[in-house]
Parts: sequence; structure tokens; C-alpha cells
Amino acid sequence: MTYSEAIKKLRNKLILTQTEFSKLFGVSFATVNRWEGGKFKPTTKLKRKLAPYFRKYDIEIDE
Repeated sequence: MTYSEAIKKLRNKLILTQTEFSKLFGVSFATVNRWEGGKFKPTTKLKRKLAPYFRKYDIEIDE
């Protein structure tokens, strides 16, 4: 799945709004919205922060 799909799936599994998710990862609401919309991908630093969550919830990304 794409980063866009994976981030949305993770956020839904965590039962968080985009605003809550953005605060958890230290980014803006607009950034989360752009990730989920497929307009941007997370930076390498954010990918490292997201990775443990993706592993925990068995979310695989195809880049």
C-alpha cells in the first residue's frame, strides 16, 4: 500500500483525528492532510517515527 493509504489506515487504527495524529507526530494538520491526500510523503525522519507503528499494526508499505 502507498504511504497515503498506510497513514490513513494507521490513524484509523489509533482512532485519531488528523489533528490528534499531527500532534502525536509533531507535524501540522495540513501535513497529515497532504500525506493522506497523496500530495506529499513523510520525510525520512518521520518515516522512522512511523515505522514502529506500521510494524505494530502490520501495515506494509510498497514504495
